[in-house]
Amino acid sequence: MSLSELLAQTFVQHALLAALLVSIACGVIGALVVVNRLVFMAGGIAHSAYGGVGLAFYAGLPVLPTTGVFTGAAALLLGLVTRRRRERTDTLIGVIWAGGMAFGIILLNLTPGYNTDLMSYLFGSILTVPARDLWLMFGADALIVALTLYYFRDILSLSFDPDYARSRGIPVDGLHLMLLVLVAETVVMMLQVVGLILVIALLTIPPYLAERHTRSLVGMMLGAGLWSLVFCVVGLGAAYVFDISSGASIVATACVIYLTFVAVQSAWRKLGRRSAPEPA
Repeated sequence: MSLSELLAQTFVQHALLAALLVSIACGVIGALVVVNRLVFMAGGIAHSAYGGVGLAFYAGLPVLPTTGVFTGAAALLLGLVTRRRRERTDTLIGVIWAGGMAFGIILLNLTPGYNTDLMSYLFGSILTVPARDLWLMFGADALIVALTLYYFRDILSLSFDPDYARSRGIPVDGLHLMLLVLVAETVVMMLQVVGLILVIALLTIPPYLAERHTRSLVGMMLGAGLWSLVFCVVGLGAAYVFDISSGASIVATACVIYLTFVAVQSAWRKLGRRSAPEPA
């Protein structure tokens, strides 16, 4: 099948559009996750989403909307509890992480029959994204971008100096909870692209690479979105060529590029130190 014939396929068009929509969310939210050091908390939110998947299958409800509501509620609970018990943050995140997974597994065990699409929510299947889910992704993107633009100055203060933001009267706790909910909705968007197991890679690797080449949060968001799109498109192509899982292929692409970047950067620094003139 030629490239033009492949691109004419509806499922490929849906996959590319899903990659674009997810990359927008990953660029914005991924940058905020990295800057605010919320990677572990984002991991807890991501794995708690499995409870929403289990609830959707058990109750016979649409998966993405149900998981979105469930994960958003879990993110709010996590944010409220960790704000009150800061000394036990890691433990509480672990409890939410494990509890969400356990809840989802129990509900799936209680669901009559076997659901063959279940693995796509764990490891991603970007080639099976239906049109209705694309509309949901578009809506989530619109919400994420709109809220980020509206509260951008406050979010910027929160991200780099929370104490200063609080002294200015900025509702730090409210913004923190809003950010966690947006992380939850971004995770739900990524369910069928890379899956719950691999979602953290796509939330953290693009912002890290983008951060190396920019000094502003906006530039980091834009760069992270572009890197995420590159990973999705290249990984999708590799999955087609080698007939492998699309989610794993996307994340493997991200990891290979990241490790290559780190190796080249390390080699360049060593070369720079060797070529630098010695002090007299």
